Amino acid sequence: MSAPHHAEHAHAGPSEDLSPTEYWEQRYSGREPIWSGKVNETMASVVRDLTPGTALDLGCGEGGDVLWLAEQGWQARGLDISVTAVGRARTAATARGLETATFTATDLSTWEPEPHSLDLVTASFFQSTVALDRTAILRRAAAALRPGGHLVVTSHAAPPSWASDHPARMVSIDEEVQQLAQPAEDWDVVTAEERPRPALDPEGHAGEHLDALLVLRRR
Repeated sequence: MSAPHHAEHAHAGPSEDLSPTEYWEQRYSGREPIWSGKVNETMASVVRDLTPGTALDLGCGEGGDVLWLAEQGWQARGLDISVTAVGRARTAATARGLETATFTATDLSTWEPEPHSLDLVTASFFQSTVALDRTAILRRAAAALRPGGHLVVTSHAAPPSWASDHPARMVSIDEEVQQLAQPAEDWDVVTAEERPRPALDPEGHAGEHLDALLVLRRR
């Protein structure tokens, strides 16, 4: 994909009068999808080499990553706070005949996964301008991984090359490792790096995003 497509990533500033659920429903209130529908290629480059199993995508938005995972043989489930986004994802799964792609609308701040029930957890651009305890949610999701399971987190490490700032907090890959690879004896750090990604600015000129990629494997 060429642009972020997940519900937890925003380009417009939030209204202080809206709850997180209301804010994201407002973001998806138009008649047309707001994301590309394509897979996050940074995530896909990692997951292509993994043996399919049971996968969970956090902040799935309109479902691009979940649909791709299902097409690769995964039993893939997406979670998002927006009922509208989840409805669009379900419609896309039905249109593509993907019975192994399922979606649930839920508030991740109160969500509790079943321990040791997953082989893969993904989160792409899981950064929010409204209330979201990102680290706590990712830790809970990581706790649901079976031994040998992977956590794959792709985040914005810097604003786009054509912008001086960004509404969501940028992610430091070093801080990401310290926060999520805990306790350290439980995890192998497979990848922890920044990766540039070509992009076009709003006027169609060549630019670049900088992604922070963290891949952890439960021992």
